Amino acid sequence: MNKKLVSATFACALLFSTGMPSLAVSLPKPLIPITQDFILKNGLRVILSEDHSAPVVSVALVYDVGARSEEKGRSGFAHLFEHMMFQGSENIAKSEHFKLVSNAGGSTNASTHHDFTNYYERVPSNEVKLALWMEADRMRSLKITEENFQNQLETVKEEKRLRVDNQPYGLAAIRVDEVTFDNWTNAHAVIGSFEDLEASSIEDVRKFFKTYYAPNNAVLAIVGDIDPAEVHKSVEEYFSNIPRQPDPPKPNVDEPPITKARYELIKDKLAEMPAYWMQWKIPSSRDPEYFPFSVLENILSSGESSRLYQRMVKGDQTALRADAGIDSRRGPGAFGAFVMFKPNTTAEKSRAVLWDEIEKLKTTPVTQAELDKAKNQILRGFFSSNSSSSLQKTLSRANMLAEYAAFYGDTKLIDQDIEAVMKVTPADIQAVAKKYLTRDSVVVVDVVPDKKTAQADSTPTTTKQ
Repeated sequence: MNKKLVSATFACALLFSTGMPSLAVSLPKPLIPITQDFILKNGLRVILSEDHSAPVVSVALVYDVGARSEEKGRSGFAHLFEHMMFQGSENIAKSEHFKLVSNAGGSTNASTHHDFTNYYERVPSNEVKLALWMEADRMRSLKITEENFQNQLETVKEEKRLRVDNQPYGLAAIRVDEVTFDNWTNAHAVIGSFEDLEASSIEDVRKFFKTYYAPNNAVLAIVGDIDPAEVHKSVEEYFSNIPRQPDPPKPNVDEPPITKARYELIKDKLAEMPAYWMQWKIPSSRDPEYFPFSVLENILSSGESSRLYQRMVKGDQTALRADAGIDSRRGPGAFGAFVMFKPNTTAEKSRAVLWDEIEKLKTTPVTQAELDKAKNQILRGFFSSNSSSSLQKTLSRANMLAEYAAFYGDTKLIDQDIEAVMKVTPADIQAVAKKYLTRDSVVVVDVVPDKKTAQADSTPTTTKQ
């Protein structure tokens, strides 16, 4: 049994039930114990974490490729490959990954982000070799054919129609980042554009795969009920003969500061209620000034006792929802708020209330009670069994180990980052609010329902001011 993790979970359970200050918690180090950490000759880094508390193993494979890796005019490739990777390889038929894992009593999936793409399997411990063999087979011999490319192109297009084009506020949500970030590498959406994908050739697709889906551009983490020696042997057998490729180019994610407020109006024929975004550029994840924002988002909008809910939804009852959150990235990220307000007010009046809450952060330190509650909520996300990212789950641990190793090369930073969040003070929050959440550096995007022409065209229109 993983005694360190159980101990940490117990400590946090005591914290949640007693209301003790979050700083009183002493977490074990390392929070996620590592049994083996080695690199194959082809550059694939492999991390094993042994835990016999349940007969389950999670395999997480993170490729250091996301939307930020794409070339201008070729957006959407990272997301396209999330789909392509399930189209078969030398020894696996199209879509058979899901069938094989399901028949073995497990689950598998993938996701694409600005910073990375990840693939995972969660299987009974006696099926870990199946998961490793499947990941190795498609890393080595993915079937990149014209037929598969065209099929998945249509799948991605349909996904974009469903999740973005035909969703209220969908295109506006993408537009917020396009207005906020000046560098195209940071500004364009993960899902990409139809035009870019349709203009691509099968050779473009093969080049992308060879460049980024290489063992030296990936980290494999295996967590759970394993025999480390046996798993090490299997990894060597399945992955070691996959050829290394030249290291891919590192993207330039530099961003200039915003020195004059930016505004855009979007008429959305699918929106039922008016809404707006306010967003600011903030430092990259792991920057010392980033950690106060991770606490601040909880203070502003986590739960019904949060500041924005109490003031805008429950208090004056002019907003249907008022959320704040971070877009965390290795490059510059963003901090913003989304407010959907009722017709009994206006965007200007609603924003005045939101600005008042922002200004309070600058003039009056948050209370210790608010700070402790926010930190407790963050810890609960790590340790509560109901949390999707709970470290009680082998998959969460595998993903975190693979991501930190792929992003920063050092899994010890997991412990350092949690410590940094727990050390955030009211003065830290006040300082970043003053520095970053200014009127001169804000991006505002208003969304106005436009039902008059909804029958003719459902595409939102934009107006810059």
